[in-house]
Amino acid sequence: MSDNVRPRSVILDLAVTLDGFIEGENGEVDWCIMDAEMEFNSFLNHIDTILYGRKSYDLWGEFAPENDANETEKEMWEIVHSKEKYVFSRTKKRTDNKVTFINENIIEEVNKLKNQPGKDIWLYGGTSLITTFINLGLVDEFRLSVHPVILGEGKPLFIDINKRINLQMVDTKKFSSGVVQLIYRLNRN
Repeated sequence: MSDNVRPRSVILDLAVTLDGFIEGENGEVDWCIMDAEMEFNSFLNHIDTILYGRKSYDLWGEFAPENDANETEKEMWEIVHSKEKYVFSRTKKRTDNKVTFINENIIEEVNKLKNQPGKDIWLYGGTSLITTFINLGLVDEFRLSVHPVILGEGKPLFIDINKRINLQMVDTKKFSSGVVQLIYRLNRN
């Protein structure tokens, strides 16, 4: 890699409730607000790769909105499905034209991706993969969209983090829907 090209960043971008959950008790995400003001498609245009855990990929990796979905949602999913996809799995071991599976050597494989030319990389999740990436120091940016809802129970964003992680605030954005986006970079000092 030449000196004037920065490595691609791994960005954890996801919705979270005020009490720190990324899903309800039964996996529901009906509380997640998607409106044009949040410019999610703009974020999607700044990445060219998505990283999934196997369970998240099974749920969302090939998701297609219903025929009666609005055009914005259809466009969003079309953009998502145009990206290069990697799935981290201990069990599935296939690669096809839709997805590449990574079964071992996570640090080496992610660093290879980060050092390839291209746009940034979206760490989609799930929780286990997010935990692994955080504990290995592989997340460069945290973009958390905090939604104005308290679930009381569900799947927490952060579990089993094994050390303190210091972050630097990069930006905040407040939307009329009540969502507040917090953007932090990993402080590597």
